[in-house]
Amino acid sequence: MNVDYGEYMDWRGRSVQPNKHGGKRAATIVCLLEILENMVFISNASNLVTYFHSYMHYSVAESSNMVTNYMGTCFIITLLGGFISDSFLPRFWSIVIFGIAELFGLLILTIQAREESLRPSAGHRPSSMQAAILYMGIYLMALGVGGVKANLPAHGADQIDQAKEHLISSFFNWFFFCLCTGGMLAVTFLVWVQQNEGWEWGLAVCTITLFVFIFIFVTCCRYCKIKVPSGSPLSRIFKVLLYSARNCHASMQTPNMEGPRGNSHNKFRFLEKATYGGHVTSLQVEEAKSFLSLLTIFACTIMMNCCLAQLQTFSVEQGQTMNTVLSNDFKIPPASLTAIPLIIMLISVPLYDRITALNMRKLRIAPLKRIGVGLALASVSMAVAALVEVKRRQAAMDDTKLSVFWLGWQYLLLGVSDMFTLAGMLEFFYSEAPETMKSMSTSLSWCSTSMGYFLSSVLVTIVNSASRRFGSGAWLGGNDLNKDRLELFYALLAVLNFINFLNYIFWAKWY
Repeated sequence: MNVDYGEYMDWRGRSVQPNKHGGKRAATIVCLLEILENMVFISNASNLVTYFHSYMHYSVAESSNMVTNYMGTCFIITLLGGFISDSFLPRFWSIVIFGIAELFGLLILTIQAREESLRPSAGHRPSSMQAAILYMGIYLMALGVGGVKANLPAHGADQIDQAKEHLISSFFNWFFFCLCTGGMLAVTFLVWVQQNEGWEWGLAVCTITLFVFIFIFVTCCRYCKIKVPSGSPLSRIFKVLLYSARNCHASMQTPNMEGPRGNSHNKFRFLEKATYGGHVTSLQVEEAKSFLSLLTIFACTIMMNCCLAQLQTFSVEQGQTMNTVLSNDFKIPPASLTAIPLIIMLISVPLYDRITALNMRKLRIAPLKRIGVGLALASVSMAVAALVEVKRRQAAMDDTKLSVFWLGWQYLLLGVSDMFTLAGMLEFFYSEAPETMKSMSTSLSWCSTSMGYFLSSVLVTIVNSASRRFGSGAWLGGNDLNKDRLELFYALLAVLNFINFLNYIFWAKWY
């Protein structure tokens, strides 16, 4: 039986049966698989800076930039993954193909970590071949991560009846809960393995975990309904922009705008001129207006993710210089401090979902407000991080080591900030997206993270250049944090994020 674009099919391309495909069972499987997917991703993202610095012998600044570039690439590829699945390859098969690419990347890094000849000797930088193997592995991983993250949440939400908004909201709450569960396992168990048993074992466990993820996902395909792609949404948007530019001198009095209108019908009214001549339909105009409206909110979240990037880079390096001893036999890996906000998230998400389910939806926080709370907390967290760094440097000057748990404040505040912002973005972009652009619009949540990590790399470079030229030396230029001025960098981020928060308030009211 033929299936039209925009409809659903099973994994064999046949029409779906409501009592067999989709529903809560299929959505639950996706949520549980997110535990495995995010466990692999977070274990590497939170601790790769240590691998680059300690195993591959790059400097602190180089290692930090390598991590932010890797993370940025992971998340910017989500746009590619979302575009592919919205355009011609169903989300289910996109997840499988990109997951296999990530698996190959992990295999390459695991082999490099096990073979000493593929790593530089102590005190030496990697050779061209060693660096090539490293970059091949991490960017194959980045390709896979981007494709999977672009499609997994949208694929899970597709299993829910789209008319039941409260169920979609509940799905994203539980998806985020499972995301946090995977993160908790990563920063406790897997990071401990990397730090204490060696990266060869840590990466091997990640490889096995990802293989299990792909195997279960493929095995459970018979329970899922698969959205049929509807063609390239970007080509339709470019077509709207082209014809609205061509008709820029036409009158706005009687545009040919028939058919349903979305929440964005009062925004970007100039695009309605594209309907003159009959080359563009009113539905295509509404699709373009809806997507462009989402970009205003997307742009305001980038600065917060620039702050979040510090937890995977400089905060880990701070922890390496602090007292990490819990007992005579155990030291806490600095990256494991991420567990502090994760514990709070794991408690708060089920509680919040239960409250909204008990006929108390008036207590439900709208996605835009959740994003705003997250942005405000990011400014506070950076100010606190600056104060903690001042205290850490002072302790180092006195030949003492501050407890690593002082970093818990910035991990806690930024973690809760991420909870509000990311959960709000996932729900907002999926719910407000045009029907034909669910994957690509949901990818904006991850693309914001990408832009934040790239912005972090750019800011580090600019700050170092400016401080060398106008100050006594680069704030972040050496291998010794005790001689750097990390607290000034954190203070700068606090100011920039506060300005960004004010900008967000304007655009949220406009939306």
